[in-house]
Amino acid sequence: MKKIKVAPSLPTNVEVNELGTNRSEVIAYPFESGYAITLAHPLRRLILGSSVGFAPISIKIEGASHEFDSVRGMHEDVAVFIINLKNIRFKLPDGVEKLEVNYSFVGSREIVAKDLITDNIEIVNPEAFLATLNEDAILNFTVVIAKGLGYVQSEDIREDVAIDAIALDAFFTPVKKANYDIQNVLVEDNPNYEKIVFDIETDGQVSPVDAFTNALETMYKQLSVFNGVLDVEINAAPIKRNNDDSEIRKYLEPIESLGLSARSFNSLDRAGMKVIGELVLMSTTEIKNIKNLGRKSLDEINECLDALGYDEDFELADNTRVNLVKKIEQLKKD
Repeated sequence: MKKIKVAPSLPTNVEVNELGTNRSEVIAYPFESGYAITLAHPLRRLILGSSVGFAPISIKIEGASHEFDSVRGMHEDVAVFIINLKNIRFKLPDGVEKLEVNYSFVGSREIVAKDLITDNIEIVNPEAFLATLNEDAILNFTVVIAKGLGYVQSEDIREDVAIDAIALDAFFTPVKKANYDIQNVLVEDNPNYEKIVFDIETDGQVSPVDAFTNALETMYKQLSVFNGVLDVEINAAPIKRNNDDSEIRKYLEPIESLGLSARSFNSLDRAGMKVIGELVLMSTTEIKNIKNLGRKSLDEINECLDALGYDEDFELADNTRVNLVKKIEQLKKD
């Protein structure tokens, strides 16, 4: 017999699983029948459309006046050079929305994305190819990199770039894939509840979890237009991100970064330990039981961990612990 309800039940479970480099799945359940697709479809569109990324919006190449020109000593025409440049995925520091960078290359060489790294610019695909130069080549160019949403045509950018620069079509979106699957899940004796499984992959400018979280925040902010209508109040406050990739990354720093003595480092190395997170996951007793680890080495390791804030009272959040274990296992497989 079907129970009479006065309100739909709310889902209670969320899981985040890392599927590979820059790819994760987010699972939520149980939803009542029909509610999963109602939520999943707009979220997918927001993941694809509201994720902020970085892209070059203009370029000025010394000796080239337009995109169909050529540069002496460079194998590629300017048009091909620009295509290669668009395939490079940049990242700017927090708070920086636009940056102009000058580059200069001389002589016979192959230029790849990592050659464009500066103190203020990070490249997420460092091996991407850009150009090949002859021994008599001199290549000087200036790129403007900006932060933005979605895809913007060069015609819409032209007014914002220098007169002597070439405006570029800008593909900001860092999300490569955002799919979802609706599955049935059993709740008590009812098999008609539903589970959403999101599969999200990014290019590395943002993590999949950050892209998903940003979509949630965007949805809340858009819905907040109805605040105060018929006594409705929608919470559009930013969502706390406790378990994103940036938090996990700090635990993946190599053991060498602790600055341990050779004796202590060698003991950990022989035990197969490579990253700080492996020590953070262990209790003081477990560290003490590492083979061939003497008292002085134990004290040194504990002092280093204490200095980083990982004392014996420090505890990882459950989700962070699970994700860290998975990440370490993946690193060891690689």
